[in-house]
Amino acid sequence: MLELPRYLDGRGSLGVIEGQVLPFDIRRIYYLHDVPMGAVRGEHGHKRLEQLILCMHGQVEIILNDGEHQFPFTLSDASTGLYLPPGLWRRLRFLVPETVVCVLASLPYEKDDYIYEYEEFLAWVRQNQGKSNEHDPVQFS
Repeated sequence: MLELPRYLDGRGSLGVIEGQVLPFDIRRIYYLHDVPMGAVRGEHGHKRLEQLILCMHGQVEIILNDGEHQFPFTLSDASTGLYLPPGLWRRLRFLVPETVVCVLASLPYEKDDYIYEYEEFLAWVRQNQGKSNEHDPVQFS
């Protein structure tokens, strides 16, 4: 989880994300909205893509899976982002109506980077275990 700078005064809050806050350069921004309450998005993994997920409005549950363990997170505040390194399966469930999720991504869309079948993801994880990664290991608590 990344706590993002927020400036608050009588006019409201101003959230700021600048390059030095993120462990990657932003190459794509997309957002999910008008998703029915309880609906699930994601359900895939990435081989190279890094992301920062922000819940701009509402509440979303994110379950991350590294092939062995699951890590649940709930986002409901635009000043907190969830960093996702490559190699994680993700599942987003929208918990309240009118939830808006924004995703900052390290790469433009690349179809070959996606793993859509969970069994294929597990095989990819097993194949890549122990290989050096340019990213520090991620610790979840």
